[in-house]
Amino acid sequence: MSHLFSEFTLTSPRGPVTLANRAIVAPMCQYSADHGQATDWHLMHWGSLLNSGAAMFIIEATAVAPEGRITPLCLGLWDDATAAALEDKLHRARKLAPHVPVCIQLAHAGRKASSAAPWQGGQLLTAEQGGWETHAPSAIPHLAQETAPHELDSQGLEQIKQAFAKAAQSAQALGIEAIELHSAHGYLLHQFLSPIANHRTDAYGGNFDNRTRFPMEVFAAVRAVYQGSLGMRISASDWVDNGWTPEETADFSLRLQLAGADFVHISSGGVAAQQKIAIGPEYQVPFAKLVKQKTGMPTITVGLITEPQQAEDILVRGDADLIALARAFLYKPRWVWEAAAALHGKVQASPQYWRCMPREAQGIFEAVQIGQR
Repeated sequence: MSHLFSEFTLTSPRGPVTLANRAIVAPMCQYSADHGQATDWHLMHWGSLLNSGAAMFIIEATAVAPEGRITPLCLGLWDDATAAALEDKLHRARKLAPHVPVCIQLAHAGRKASSAAPWQGGQLLTAEQGGWETHAPSAIPHLAQETAPHELDSQGLEQIKQAFAKAAQSAQALGIEAIELHSAHGYLLHQFLSPIANHRTDAYGGNFDNRTRFPMEVFAAVRAVYQGSLGMRISASDWVDNGWTPEETADFSLRLQLAGADFVHISSGGVAAQQKIAIGPEYQVPFAKLVKQKTGMPTITVGLITEPQQAEDILVRGDADLIALARAFLYKPRWVWEAAAALHGKVQASPQYWRCMPREAQGIFEAVQIGQR
């Protein structure tokens, strides 16, 4: 039997979350929200990906506060209006697809907030352009020519921690089965981890214990109020000399596991413009392998995994437990169907699609019943 099409179970305080296979839709920012509120774009996008055959769908980076958005167009979950919009679009999308566990990535962009959308240049917005003051561990801008962020004080740290916890409670009320805390790609929690962005001299900066303190406090605050499966996305390497390292990622993951984490999702980069990433097929898989070897906890790998046999081989080697794809799903929303045909797997599909398969892919759908007169 194909490893990619074998079941996998994530633990959680309220019970197991069973995944039908090992393919995951990674979170992908859509920059299509209205004041943080999900729109019809999200309904269409989520409905499509919930029909992809993937075992779990992770909703894009969702800001826990307005100032934590990457752009003015980013999705949020910080008040009744954003919760109601997300509930409406997600409920309707889920009605249009087989049952698929949903995860949401809760995030705060820190010094990378107040940016224009990528197709609008992606640069830091001024107040005149609709931007806002950003906050970070230290008053160090992401790019040298940018206005420096405001260094967070103890009150600011507490407010952000409580914002994560409140968003987690909202996610639980919406029936979302899992939460992924975003500590990757140069956003706020990653900024605390990285000595490139964190130059603090108090209890939240300096050595490894101090730099991991705030992300661990955020994790603990969310774990205390959320009973679903909870994990964290981590950039395993800054790809910069004297930055955050894969070894630190493994040690940090072990601490998360001891604090009640159910999974980790391993990515890399994003905190420094000086990064030099060695891009290539499966370039982040060794990081996931290191974490899995150190902790034994469920580990998601991601990054230039585009072919079914690639994904299968990673799982056979034991380098990771789950395979996440992002842009590959935008280009091929039915990537999992193609993988099932290649690896002799089975997927669930809405009955409206049961008659679509070409002859070479017949038999990948479970429990098909077709009749006509």
